[in-house]
Amino acid sequence: MSAQPDGVISQEAQASAPASLWRRFIAQRQAKIGVVITGIVVAVAVFGPLLLPWATGYTSTEFAAKPFQGDGVFGTDDLGRDVLSRFLDGGLRLLVYAALATVLGLALGTVLGMVAAYTRGWVDSVIMRGNDILLALPQLVFALLAITVLGPQGWVLVVVIGITHAPSVARVARSATLSVITEDYITAAEMYNVPRWRILAREVLPNITGPLMVELGLRMTYSIAYIASLSFLGLGLQPPAAGWGLMINENRIALAVQPWGVLLPIIAIALLTVGTNLVTDAFARATANLHVEDQQ
Repeated sequence: MSAQPDGVISQEAQASAPASLWRRFIAQRQAKIGVVITGIVVAVAVFGPLLLPWATGYTSTEFAAKPFQGDGVFGTDDLGRDVLSRFLDGGLRLLVYAALATVLGLALGTVLGMVAAYTRGWVDSVIMRGNDILLALPQLVFALLAITVLGPQGWVLVVVIGITHAPSVARVARSATLSVITEDYITAAEMYNVPRWRILAREVLPNITGPLMVELGLRMTYSIAYIASLSFLGLGLQPPAAGWGLMINENRIALAVQPWGVLLPIIAIALLTVGTNLVTDAFARATANLHVEDQQ
């Protein structure tokens, strides 16, 4: 069978990989637990704003009663707004910003890593040394400096956090690409003078998706933590917008009197982090087992 420049061999060899990977992933108990936990929190964040105000009687910015009192299920916050309404309305922005930052960081890091590994030489050195410089800077400190200069806007959060993810993703993408570019189908594509960008996009990228998907889960977890932390410090979501990290900062002064304004977002963020980590670990294990099977 002759090699084809469009990557027929590699695609045929990988045809059953996604289905097999999914079966191995979902067969794990921790994967099922992680999917359920993550799904519940995501559902609350996505559909929560749609339940207001009829489910609680108040919007997330409406005055309900005296601060830290009220007849609602979880009382009121520091300004007398309903805590449950704030909680239901506060997760969507966190998830959207975290997802956008993760996708940006993954895309940028993947391109840099693949180009560095495939091109080698001085291009590889420049890219990876630049990554080393960014990795040497504490990511949260870098984000704090950038947001202080540019302002606490949504697009700034996404871009800054995405940039901080790129160096780590680039290292993973480079390592995975180095193990792929020595394969016969890459050599065959080069013999047919296939453009480099097409080799990277159609030959290399589909064969390094396993490590990248694991990295996607990790970066999503970090993005959630960064955005919540920055909101807590007053550099993320700004009042009167509802945000889980912002809720913790607003209500921490009355933790002993009215704990729900702090506990609800903490529990949600913790569950989301745990669920995402379980899913990521299960996916990494499924990917490793699939690669071992392919080598046998």
